[in-house]
Amino acid sequence: MKEYDIQRLISTPELVDAKIKECVSNRVLFKQGIDQEEIKGHLLKAEHNLRFIAEVQTRDFPDWAITGCYYACYHAALALIQTKGYTSKNHLATICILIKEFYKHELSEEDIMRLSVFLDYKDVLFYVEAKNKREDAAYSTRTLFDKKEVEKLRIEAVLFVNKIRNILNRGV
Repeated sequence: MKEYDIQRLISTPELVDAKIKECVSNRVLFKQGIDQEEIKGHLLKAEHNLRFIAEVQTRDFPDWAITGCYYACYHAALALIQTKGYTSKNHLATICILIKEFYKHELSEEDIMRLSVFLDYKDVLFYVEAKNKREDAAYSTRTLFDKKEVEKLRIEAVLFVNKIRNILNRGV
């Protein structure tokens, strides 16, 4: 998914709703009760992946570090959507729920006060970019990646997971 696709989803709530409906129909997105243990488990898995990244990055496995960055973010996102009673088995479904439930287009004064609780555009875009990099790392034959790029991605993954953790700690 490219930046254009995300921009289209963010600017077209009807498209997000249609994609969500399609994902439910295809049984890759489920609405259920909120499961605190599942939320905790996804957050623990995200933190586990962050520790893995730090380990493999120092042992010259940057392709696996990129994959770990993505999955750390993905598990954090799964924890967050579970707070709204959703379980996802699909990346697009997860992104659509993040946009529908956590991204705000127009802000009231009250919304501005709570701004740090909601994912902003940069976070959603980073999530998709990390997925694209993960696909390149996992499915291409490349094993060498720019170490600075991998480190930047690792730092962004840590920031993303920390932001989700902060949102969850505030009880969204």
